[in-house]
Amino acid sequence: MADEQWGPAVRLLWGPPPGPPARGPRRGLTLEGIAGAGVAIADAEGLGGVSMQRVAAELAVTKMALYRYVPGKAELVALMAEAAMPDPAAGLDAALERAGSGWRERLGAWARELLAAFRAHPWLLRATVGARAVGPREVGWLERALAALEGCGLNGAESMDAVVLVAGHVRGIAEQERAVSAGGAAGAAVAGGAAGSGPDVELGAVLGEVMRLRGADFPALGAALASVARDGGQDQALDFGLERILDGIGLLVAARGAGA
Repeated sequence: MADEQWGPAVRLLWGPPPGPPARGPRRGLTLEGIAGAGVAIADAEGLGGVSMQRVAAELAVTKMALYRYVPGKAELVALMAEAAMPDPAAGLDAALERAGSGWRERLGAWARELLAAFRAHPWLLRATVGARAVGPREVGWLERALAALEGCGLNGAESMDAVVLVAGHVRGIAEQERAVSAGGAAGAAVAGGAAGSGPDVELGAVLGEVMRLRGADFPALGAALASVARDGGQDQALDFGLERILDGIGLLVAARGAGA
């Protein structure tokens, strides 16, 4: 069943590039060009703007001609996700090298590079969930995260769960940022039009209005917001959550008797 469902996408992602169609116009389409056209549409309009018809039009071919290369939208999105994920052999490996040899530093660098990928292509948040075919780049990212934990004394399941936990935190931050961005001018108005305002600033502005109206009912919240205003600390959700996750993984590593 899995092969029937994902087999075509797996073959496109991992197999040799298909040759020219046996019949019909022999245009010089490539999977890279097809994926690139889809990525450009998704970057401009979101994943909802992508369709076989739309991509075919961007490539100046008929939809039927496109089907000779890509059997459907699911396979198209798989190709797009593979094309949009940065090649781990490029920027990610360099970032990990700069981070040093410690598992904590390397996993932290991995998380920040993953957030950068989601920021560059927010539609990847939708395209990379659920049971689906994954390509060499995405598997390469997983490989490097797991490699960062080698020698820590964790078993395979624990290492996989640790990576999923870190990735889930990154996805949550990216989702918040995407939601704020989607708010457009309304979100900027709530935040006072501040340039570069993030989710914490947006939420703080909304809660500030609540406190102005009903602050006496929420003294703990009022004290927390006053502390933020006095001492700073907004828009640090990525680092704060990441550090606490790594702290927890570090406790497990210590329990296994492995070094940091």
